Amino acid sequence: MSNLDMSEAIRLLAQEKGLSEDSLLHVLVDALASAYKRRPGAADEVVVEVDPDTMDFTFTAYDLDEDGNWVNERDDTPRREELGRIAAQTFRQVMSQRIREVERDRKFEEYANREGDIVTGIIQQTDTRYTLLDLGRVEALLPQAEQVPFERPQPGDR
Repeated sequence: MSNLDMSEAIRLLAQEKGLSEDSLLHVLVDALASAYKRRPGAADEVVVEVDPDTMDFTFTAYDLDEDGNWVNERDDTPRREELGRIAAQTFRQVMSQRIREVERDRKFEEYANREGDIVTGIIQQTDTRYTLLDLGRVEALLPQAEQVPFERPQPGDR
């Protein structure tokens, strides 16, 4: 994948998921660092930097002494072919996991300040303790204490 293709993929993924390109670049850096560490002979610590304009990556590797201090700094930017299958799988898994985390955090922040507000949703299911509501992009649990007494909501009701 060329750098131009990667830049376009980041832009499209950010647009599709409703995330910022900057947050996806941070996810990409984390995934690349994890993939690097799976590589045979990898350094103890690595700092990955990406130029958002050119999508060029720089891997700065650090060796640690017994006390955990950085003792040796070197440029260890691998070619894509050098990372291998295990690193590619690690990259894919970390990328997917971090994107889910960013999406979950964004959804939480969107609704966290609405606690106590009245919102409209569609009832998915109900039991004696909770009612599960679909609020559009998220689902919510409505405890029995927050519901109208003796009202029996049915799935599909608003």
